[in-house]
Amino acid sequence: MGKIMNTLVLSCKKATELIEKRGVVKLSPKEKIQLSMHTSICSACKKYEEQSEIIEKSLEQIHQKNNKPMKLSSEKKEQIMKMFDKNN
Repeated sequence: MGKIMNTLVLSCKKATELIEKRGVVKLSPKEKIQLSMHTSICSACKKYEEQSEIIEKSLEQIHQKNNKPMKLSSEKKEQIMKMFDKNN
């Protein structure tokens, strides 16, 4: 039971990393479950998640008004993913 809990329970640092990672790539099913479980019990990370979504939507609206799509190049996505991997 302890091993399962260690697999499912995230630190706040890891939860916020997954929140930001989700903006770049799709999370794995395991990551989705981990994040969902964490934000269901951690009000600070839930609030961070809500604020992150507001920022993302606001940026999308700004870019739409300027007729510039808000898409990251595959090179930029790769750089971001390397940063996530390096921090783990």
